[in-house]
Amino acid sequence: MHFADQLPEDLPQIRLEGVTVRFDDGHEALRNVSLDVQKGEFIFVVGPSGAGKSTFIKLLLKESDATEGKIYVCGKKVSNMHRRKVPFLRRQLGVVFQDFRLLPNKTVYENVAFAMEIIEAKERDIRRQVPMILSIVGLADKHKLYPHQLSGGEQQRVSIARAMINNPPVLIADEPTGNLDPDTSWEIMKLLRQINQRGTTIIMATHDKTIVDVMQQRVIALSEGKIIRDELGGCYGCED
Repeated sequence: MHFADQLPEDLPQIRLEGVTVRFDDGHEALRNVSLDVQKGEFIFVVGPSGAGKSTFIKLLLKESDATEGKIYVCGKKVSNMHRRKVPFLRRQLGVVFQDFRLLPNKTVYENVAFAMEIIEAKERDIRRQVPMILSIVGLADKHKLYPHQLSGGEQQRVSIARAMINNPPVLIADEPTGNLDPDTSWEIMKLLRQINQRGTTIIMATHDKTIVDVMQQRVIALSEGKIIRDELGGCYGCED
């Protein structure tokens, strides 16, 4: 490793330094974004459609590359990471999506177990850990059901269980309540808060103003690719 590539000491869990994402047509999805995320934080990323939320998440997952700047995730420099190392990066990140993305031909148990199988976990560990995580998300009695037999909230709980089964230090939630009714949304938020209280860093992109205002966590507001507000205990649409 060359001296210029040495990682900073005491690196936060996530760091962006002067990150810009510029497309071929000149449009900038993110503009000179810099921020630190410390271990154990719960952060909401908010802003209108097109503000840069999806681009931000894709950068963390190495699904997109920055045109300029540096990105560090869980102690790894992501901005110039070789593609063969990306799967190992993603093992450090649990991801929950708005549309659940469960495998329809697998049971609840099998959907969660699959996340352990792809990292070649031992069968005895799978048999021990999957029932534990299903109990934590409140689905211990539904392990034999298929996704189509579950409510939307239950499907999202399976998605969260799958994201957390390998104990990642960071959970990224992209509009996790977007397809759920208000009551179910709050059940999911209570579960995410419990996961955060166990020490997992959570970054959640959302359009849900009520959730952001009530939860009183750190809020990063994006507009036209720029951070226009970054405050602890913030609300969704607070004026600067």
